[in-house]
Amino acid sequence: MKSLIAALALSTALVAPGLAVARPVTLTVNMADYGGRGAYLAIYVTDASGGYAGSLWMAGGKTRYYKHLQDWVQLAGGDVSQVDGITGASVGSGRSLDLSMDLADALFDAGYTLHIDAAAEDMRDSPNEVALPLTAAGAGTPVPGRRYIADVSYGF
Repeated sequence: MKSLIAALALSTALVAPGLAVARPVTLTVNMADYGGRGAYLAIYVTDASGGYAGSLWMAGGKTRYYKHLQDWVQLAGGDVSQVDGITGASVGSGRSLDLSMDLADALFDAGYTLHIDAAAEDMRDSPNEVALPLTAAGAGTPVPGRRYIADVSYGF
């Protein structure tokens, strides 16, 4: 159900830039075995100039911890309404997160980048844990994370 809500929110928020057709995308986040509690993740998109284009998903439901997702907070202004209805549980060490969503065709091969900020309780924050250019050719290619995420990939 939350994947459906995320897809609806995303298609409304991110299809509008090009008023183009959206394509179904599956995003897979494989967490590293970092040995700590569940990680909070902010998954969002920036445009070619680095400007905030929208939030896709927030893993972790306690808003008091969102301040640790530093780059997302800076770009989105810490506005929790940006993630209303597109949140899920934090993601544990060694686990995977699979999300299905609709992304506008106009986001691919146009300089947009998918970012993931990560933070885990009693551990260091990891802003911009992953920065993944949205390209058709990049589909299916895992991109490694820096600390809490083993790799991230997307497919059509």
